[in-house]
Amino acid sequence: MNTAPPVVPPDHDSFPPGDLQHEAPGIEFMVEDAPDFELADAEDLLGWIERVAEVHEHRIAQLTYIFCSDEYLHRLNVEYLAHDTLTDVITFDNADDADVLEGDIFISTERVADNAKELNISFRDELHRVMIHGVLHLLGYHDKDLLSQTAMRKKEDYCLSLRAF
Repeated sequence: MNTAPPVVPPDHDSFPPGDLQHEAPGIEFMVEDAPDFELADAEDLLGWIERVAEVHEHRIAQLTYIFCSDEYLHRLNVEYLAHDTLTDVITFDNADDADVLEGDIFISTERVADNAKELNISFRDELHRVMIHGVLHLLGYHDKDLLSQTAMRKKEDYCLSLRAF
């Protein structure tokens, strides 16, 4: 999982227009190059993500989730992070203030599906874990070494427990 911000974060508006599935003040869900993906519980996710931000004493200015293919996310990984690997999530922090969440969270639905199968969990649960993983990066959590990965996993589990759906 990669999270180091690029020198110049990508502007999701510069990518070909995707299928906007759901939008609420501060949070939007988009699909790029993943035609078979459909976000089933968008309304519930909005409340949950807002709750996670609230618990961490942050407000959401703008979060954009872009659900995409391995190929799409790989191109971003190479271009902006100089990593020639597949990954499930890349988070770009666009916030100027420490207590504000503003960023773009790109998620490969193909990686999520493969991870879910490998971990023997549902696609939905793995997708939610990866979605909140991106938010946790925006909150300042890292996962570059084993100790921080363990702490991040505990934070993910806590945030997942806040789901009321």
